[in-house]
Amino acid sequence: MNQTQQICQQVIDTAITLANQGFLAGTGGNLALRIDAETFAITPSASDYYTMTADEISVLKLADLSQLAGSKPASVEKGLHAKVLLAFPDCQASIHTHQPIASAFTLLNQALTISDAKHRTILGNQVPIAGYAPSGTSWLANNVARLLHEDTHACLMRNHGVICWGKTVEEACQVVTTLEKAAREWFQNTLHTRTSRSNPALIDQIQQALAG
Repeated sequence: MNQTQQICQQVIDTAITLANQGFLAGTGGNLALRIDAETFAITPSASDYYTMTADEISVLKLADLSQLAGSKPASVEKGLHAKVLLAFPDCQASIHTHQPIASAFTLLNQALTISDAKHRTILGNQVPIAGYAPSGTSWLANNVARLLHEDTHACLMRNHGVICWGKTVEEACQVVTTLEKAAREWFQNTLHTRTSRSNPALIDQIQQALAG
């Protein structure tokens, strides 16, 4: 098995792991792994993660997104992932999810300030929010690209979901899970502040629901 084949299989393994954790569902979300300085592998469009095969994984050129391999067309978010991989030459993995709590936070149209010190070591001080744009468009990709800086490791996309990245697959997945925790804590803290005095029973019910 050559390097490209190994990375295509790693795309599948990572997608299944994230789906098992509830961060990917059905055909929603997508991920890309760098092969080398010029190419990357990405999940195919509208494909079930549990039935994907390595020969279906799309291999694209970073420069122009032309498809070099893969029996299915690439995810419509290929341009979004390319922006991340081009912005960070040491980035190995880019993951786009519709994870429930962080995605719910995007409806507020505000950046997520990270208060927990441990979370800040993974996410930075703040996770920015990109303005709304339709899925799979250059408009969305450019909205996110403007927010890609050395101190960012994830980006919220208004009314849509999130994109996370890392120097390794493991690091990118850690950003995904930590972002979900940070969003959950924000909701818990905000709800507690606003409702604990007036309705303690309600806040207990909400916290139990967020704890899952």
